[in-house]
Amino acid sequence: MRAVMYGAGNIGRGFIGPVFSRGGYFVRFVDVNKELVDALNARGSYPLRVIRGEDHEDQPVTNFEAINGRDSDKVAEAIAECSLMATAVGAKILPFIAPVIAQGLKIRFARTQRPLDIIVCENLMDANLVLAELIKGHLSPDERALFDARVGLVEASIGRMVPVQTDEMRAGDPLRVCVEEYDSLPVDRDGFKGEIPELPGLHPFTPFDYYIRRKLFVHNMGHATCAYLGSYTGKTYIAQAIRDADTALITQNAMLESMAALLRRYQVPADALLNHIYDLLGRFANTGLGDTCQRVGADIPRKMAPEDRMIGSALLCLQMGVRPDYIALGAALALAQYLKEEGLALTEQEALKALKGLSGLAPEDPLTGIIMGCFPLVASGAPVAELRLMAFENKRKYLGPVV
Repeated sequence: MRAVMYGAGNIGRGFIGPVFSRGGYFVRFVDVNKELVDALNARGSYPLRVIRGEDHEDQPVTNFEAINGRDSDKVAEAIAECSLMATAVGAKILPFIAPVIAQGLKIRFARTQRPLDIIVCENLMDANLVLAELIKGHLSPDERALFDARVGLVEASIGRMVPVQTDEMRAGDPLRVCVEEYDSLPVDRDGFKGEIPELPGLHPFTPFDYYIRRKLFVHNMGHATCAYLGSYTGKTYIAQAIRDADTALITQNAMLESMAALLRRYQVPADALLNHIYDLLGRFANTGLGDTCQRVGADIPRKMAPEDRMIGSALLCLQMGVRPDYIALGAALALAQYLKEEGLALTEQEALKALKGLSGLAPEDPLTGIIMGCFPLVASGAPVAELRLMAFENKRKYLGPVV
């Protein structure tokens, strides 16, 4: 059995590739980094370092080869003959790989009727639909019909945290990838066209939009909130930030707000979701990962977009009758950081303008009012303890009947 792993970066080599390899597949990594491709082929193995706090374990990854992504004919041939495939290239790169995937599918359609399932490991809402449209743009009408019948685009929720690999993490080996221990891989059961493969850690689930929103609105939102609080207090690392009691409480309560909304939306077991939150808070404190507040909080325009982690989670809360006071505080922190990065004044006028530009929220929108209610105290540089108390008092003020 052969699998194509499109993207040999942190997720490709640090998660999905090893899952394929452990599942019995010969893995073909595809990447445009020629130096990396050559090194992987020359060595024939690389160490996956699983970090548990101050301890670690090196797990060798073997049974693979690497293909230069610029060799489109060779990549297309690998796609034509593989049994399973995955992408982990980043949402902005999908338009560049879609023509090559289409080229491989054309060859495949001419040779076999076997279905091909592609696990889409991109941090993007509806990534499967986005990739489908990109690929179809390079297919004829007849080929599009074959695509719909034979190609499964399977959304995945990537929960494993793989930080930027520093020289210290590589410890003299440029191929080493450091990851956390968590290795669960939820995927969309309904996305498969062929038989669901038996892979370690694979969890097929339906309806899968629950897992997508759990990842984005609990994990990613909580991670970002912690990062903005960390940057606000001058912390470098996420593990440092979450060790502050007030930061931990704000982060936890923001995640609990999302949890309440998800419970109302999907009717999932509460204990499983609560355990997930506690597990995440512990994982954020993993000092060995060296994950920085700057990295986790970067790209604020994306994180404050209408359907992304900060605004999307808050809007879901309001939709489900949950007031998002702690999430709104996280959004206000992100807004203040954005204004600073853009060299703008921390005034209400600039904040309202930026909030509308980032999220589309109008001044009269209810969520705008909640976020802007937090902004003056954030702009003043108040201690985190005061921010926590403000969110707590807002929560109590707007509580419904308590029985």
